[in-house]
Amino acid sequence: MHPEYTELLAEIEGELRSVLPEAPDDAWFTRFFGRLDAAPRENLRRTLNAPALDLVRRGGKRWRPLLLTLAATAFGREDGALSLSPLVEIAHNGTLIVDDIEDGADTRRGGPAIHLAHGLDVAVNAGNLLYFLPLVLIDELEVPVESRLELHARYGLHLRRLHLGQAMDILWHRDHAFVPDRGSYLAMCALKTGVLARAAAEFGAVAALAPATAVETLGSAFERAGVAFQIFDDLLNLTTGNPGKRRGDDIVEGKKSLPVILACEARPALAGELAALFARAAAEGPLSSAVDEAIRRIEETGALAAAERSARGLLDQAAAELASALPATPAGRLLADLVPFLEGR
Repeated sequence: MHPEYTELLAEIEGELRSVLPEAPDDAWFTRFFGRLDAAPRENLRRTLNAPALDLVRRGGKRWRPLLLTLAATAFGREDGALSLSPLVEIAHNGTLIVDDIEDGADTRRGGPAIHLAHGLDVAVNAGNLLYFLPLVLIDELEVPVESRLELHARYGLHLRRLHLGQAMDILWHRDHAFVPDRGSYLAMCALKTGVLARAAAEFGAVAALAPATAVETLGSAFERAGVAFQIFDDLLNLTTGNPGKRRGDDIVEGKKSLPVILACEARPALAGELAALFARAAAEGPLSSAVDEAIRRIEETGALAAAERSARGLLDQAAAELASALPATPAGRLLADLVPFLEGR
């Protein structure tokens, strides 16, 4: 990892703490909620941010806020729009809380899912709050009013697109017998996962007043990279297991990941067999022998290697897009180097 990444990540953690303090004071409540008729009671100060802090403190890769800051720096913004860096990361953590509720997941980042640790009602409220809380950062950013309006419009668009992608994913995993085609899967990933990478790149570029063509190219390139990141995530789930989660929990949740789709393309009769294994895994839980059996059958088709090639191809396309759009400066190179960094996770 570049030492510059490490330094920036430490600064980003500081920005996250300023947006999500453990015990918010009156100034924080005024900043994010405006003037209140009565000061919040102590129990509310202790509990409002607790679910989000629980999740954020467990770790996370933080490459999205890093991307935002690198994009702003690459296009000449001296402060790297650092104050804006929590925008996408905080929204991302909100999606994780809600996603775990929708999937019935029991673990996240090595601990119990937030709805199990803090209660369903608290988790729903916390997850939704994280979509709206960081909007204040746009209002506080020192940019022309037109750029501020553009940031708000892009944020709203990307959050709506994210929920469209989630709707597709939910529809597919409810029906164990349905396997989407490869194109539909990639479109879903672009909406559900790639969109936040696109958002981070666009926000950084807009904050730096970059040309519209550069904003679009960065967004497109990192959307591809975000899809590749999701495919690598799918592969980890079926091989070593994602950090902090159970190996094969995508099977339990009925996820139609790219390896599943490619396996069924290679051997169409497998779709029915996997549907039965997915249903059994859902009924028996993550320790079901159906999980290992499903993974074995997917692997036998060569689908894992094919999915890895697909992900690397997307990263190559992203790198090629960026090559013509980024300034030939140290800051531009740092941003370009974030693409292969995503493969190494």
